[in-house]
Amino acid sequence: MSQHAIQSAKRPEPDQVLVDIADYILNFDVTRSDEAMQTARYCLMDTLGCGILALNYPACTKLLGPVVPGAVMPGGARVPGTSYELDPVRAAFNIGAMIRWLDFNDTWLAAEWGHPSDNLGGILALADYLSRRARAQGKPPLTLRDVLVAMIKAHEVQGVIALENSFNRVGLDHVLLVRIATTAVATGLLGGSKEDIINALSNAWIDGGALRTYRHAPNTGSRKSWAAGDATSRGVWLALNAVRGEMGYPSALTAPVWGFQDVLFKGKPLSFSQGYGTYVMENVLFKISFPAEFHAQTAVEAAIILHPQVKNRLDEIEKIVIETQESGVRIIDKTGPLDNPADRDHCIQYMVAVPLIKGSLSAEDYEDEAAADPRIDALREKMVVQENKRFSQDYLDPAKRSIANAVQVFFKDGTSTERVEVEYPIGHRRRRSEGIPLLLQKFERNIATRL
Repeated sequence: MSQHAIQSAKRPEPDQVLVDIADYILNFDVTRSDEAMQTARYCLMDTLGCGILALNYPACTKLLGPVVPGAVMPGGARVPGTSYELDPVRAAFNIGAMIRWLDFNDTWLAAEWGHPSDNLGGILALADYLSRRARAQGKPPLTLRDVLVAMIKAHEVQGVIALENSFNRVGLDHVLLVRIATTAVATGLLGGSKEDIINALSNAWIDGGALRTYRHAPNTGSRKSWAAGDATSRGVWLALNAVRGEMGYPSALTAPVWGFQDVLFKGKPLSFSQGYGTYVMENVLFKISFPAEFHAQTAVEAAIILHPQVKNRLDEIEKIVIETQESGVRIIDKTGPLDNPADRDHCIQYMVAVPLIKGSLSAEDYEDEAAADPRIDALREKMVVQENKRFSQDYLDPAKRSIANAVQVFFKDGTSTERVEVEYPIGHRRRRSEGIPLLLQKFERNIATRL
C-alpha cells in the first residue's frame, strides 16, 4: 500500500461486512424457520428468568437503576422485576447486567465464545420504550413477534461472526459482538435505513473491544457480569445516534493502518464460512441444570453421576482426572486461591469439586459461605486437567459442536471410579426434547424467587 493511497481522502464504498449485516437486518425473513421462532420463545422465557433470579443478589442490584439518583424517565423503558422506568440506554444496561449476572443464560461456542441472549438487554429496553411511546401517541405498539425476530437476528449476527473469528486470541472480549449485534437490530427496530445501519455498525466496530483481563486469573472479577450490559446499552446508543443522522465510517474494518483489522486483529480480514440466516438460534445452547461456564457443563454432569461413588470416600481420593477441550483448558483451568464468585464460576476444578461433594451445583455454591468448605480446595488440589484432542476437534466440527468432558476419580488403594464421559450438555440441540421440560422448570423456579 503506497503512502499516497493511505493519505487519499476519497471516501471508499462501505466494507462488505457492514453491507451484509445491513442487508440481513432489512431483508431476511427469519419467521420462515418454525424451529428458530419456537426456540426464540424458549430463549426469551429463559433469559427473563435468569434476570429475575439475579435480583436476589445485592452485588447485581447495587448497579441497577438510573445512572444517578432521580434520573428516571416516567413512561420510559421498564426494568423487569423492578419499579425502574429509565431511558432505553440505561435500561438496556440494567436488563443486560441482570441477564448475564449469574452466567446462566444461553451460550454460543465456536472460534469465539459468547452469550447471544445478552442482546436482549438492548432489544427489550428499546422495544418497551418504542411501544410505550407509540401507545401514548395512539399508534400500535411493537408485538412479541417483533421482539422474537430481533432476537433471532441478533443471535445470528453475533454467532455467525463468531464461527471463524477468534477475538479472544488477540485479547479482546466477546462482548464486542454483543455491541455489534445490538447496534444492528436496534437500528432496525428504530426504522433505520440501510445507510443508517451501516453507519451505526461502523461506529460499533470503531469502538474496538474490551480486554479479557476481567475474565482470567489473577484478575477475574464482577465486570464479566456487567460487561454485556455495557455492550448492549452502547449498541442502543449508537443506533439512536445513527437514526438522528450521525455519520459513519465506511472502511471502519479495512482501512489501512487505522481500521479494526489492522489495529486490533493483527491485519487479518474477518473470515466467514456462511451467510446470515437462522442457524444460530436453531443451534443455541441453553444452560439448564447448573449455572456454570459452558465449557464445564458436561464436566459438572459427569461429577454428579460420580457423586454416589465418591461421597463417602472423599478422604481416600488420590487423584481426579478431568479431560476437556482446548478452549476449556484456556478459559477455566485455574489453580490457587479463588477470590470471588466470578473467579469460582470460571474454574473447572471448583465446578467439579462441588458436585462431587454434594451431588449438585447452584449459584449459591459460588458465594463466600459455600466456598469456605475446606473439602472443595482439598479436592481441587488433587485434580489434573488435560486436553482431549478428540474433544477439541468435535467442539469445532459444525456437524457436532459438542462440548465434551470426562471425569475419573482414583483412590489411594489403587481402585478408581468408572471414567464418565458426557459429550453433549442437556442444553444442546441434540438433547432438545430432553432439555425443554427442564428449561420450563428452571424458568418457574427462577421467577418464583421474586413473583
